[in-house]
Amino acid sequence: MAEHKAEPGSGGASSLGATVRTLAQTLWFPAFFFTGFLVCYLLPFHNPTPHHVDVAVAGPAAEQLDQALEKQSPGAFDIHQVADADAARDAVTSRDMTAGYVPDPKTPQLFVAKADGYSLESVLQKTFTAVAQQSGGKLQMHDVAPTAPGDGMGTGLFYVVLSCTIPSYVSVMMLLRATTFGRRKKVLTLVAIGVVESVVAFFVARSMDVIPNEPLAIPLVFLMTQAVALTSFGLVPFFKSFFPGVAMGLFVLLSMPSSGGAIPVQMVPGFFRALHPIMPMGNLIEGLRGLFYFDGKDVWRHALVIAVWVVAGLALIALGAWKDRRAERKEAAEREEAAAVEEPPVEDPSFELPQPSAVAPHSHRLGRQEPTLTGRVTDERGDPLPGVALTVTGTHGRELMRAITDENGEYAATGLPDHFVNVIASSPERLAAVARVMARDGHPVRQDFRLTPRRTAAGAPAGR
Repeated sequence: MAEHKAEPGSGGASSLGATVRTLAQTLWFPAFFFTGFLVCYLLPFHNPTPHHVDVAVAGPAAEQLDQALEKQSPGAFDIHQVADADAARDAVTSRDMTAGYVPDPKTPQLFVAKADGYSLESVLQKTFTAVAQQSGGKLQMHDVAPTAPGDGMGTGLFYVVLSCTIPSYVSVMMLLRATTFGRRKKVLTLVAIGVVESVVAFFVARSMDVIPNEPLAIPLVFLMTQAVALTSFGLVPFFKSFFPGVAMGLFVLLSMPSSGGAIPVQMVPGFFRALHPIMPMGNLIEGLRGLFYFDGKDVWRHALVIAVWVVAGLALIALGAWKDRRAERKEAAEREEAAAVEEPPVEDPSFELPQPSAVAPHSHRLGRQEPTLTGRVTDERGDPLPGVALTVTGTHGRELMRAITDENGEYAATGLPDHFVNVIASSPERLAAVARVMARDGHPVRQDFRLTPRRTAAGAPAGR
């Protein structure tokens, strides 16, 4: 018989391929995050410049000024002619324009709103100071919407909103560890977390004079926490192991640069300006600015956009629940292992999610995973059997975990997938027993076993 010999280097190539696949599966998220920060943060923030900033100019000099500014800074400012100084001021306070300029040979005036961002105010001041000097005048600045006393740079509002955005996403990641919580309990928990975040953030910001005393801000912030949390939770069953990248891409990498909180939206590239009216974070910041500094201008419109995100999150959760129930019905009806495809667990490099594993019975406390499968193994008289091996296999026969009964004959396991699993109790001197149970997230199941002795050739029980 011819002897088969492996080709030189074939084992090394296979090992190298496995190593590459392992690295790709485990390091894709930090690589994605690294690239995302370079593209979504360094790109828009490294050199912020004004883009199409609307400026109301009083009088017929508007056309001449438009041509001069366009020649000096193409695309930076859009000039709109208004009747007089009052109209220029009103255009800013009503948020129709970002600034208002009143040309005058001696005392030209510039109306700005610091609430729209300190860096934008600085650019406007620098630009129109130069314009005023060319005509021999000295510019007079008028801040028609100053920020709260504790928000000197005009970015405090951004950090208040940020403090409720990232924790809303992280809360979803942590709740994925709560294997004894069903979908409804997790949603209610996210709602409760949002209530606490919005109330605490408001009163802490108030105590630091970062925001004015407008309690209507609390429901607006709460609405945004639910937009992030419920949408993130709704994405889990559809993107599975890619969920962290999708959720953090939406609510961190894209939301922050387009929010207009740290850098005014008029000073970031066009892609992020296009996202600004869509993303929940940007709408919350604009809604709060309108509430705090512009007499409630357009608050309802921004709240409506955030509410659409909440509805979309609830719709995703409902669709995921329908998808799971449909899979359960199919599994129960066919009872065929090949009819169900085991869902891979969601993985997040930042948090270790539940994996099938044995846990000690009756030793659960805060911070530990709760068991999803428990039971007790006894002999024919009902006495506990310690040291019995419990093996749990999935729908395709793949071993998920093993456990050993303690001195009371008890065992416990956690992190099991939401599918039927086979539980096998075996001992060298006793007949093995098998049970098929349905493991469900948030619904712990108990499976007891009674093992009878093996019979020897003489008919007597083994070990007697």
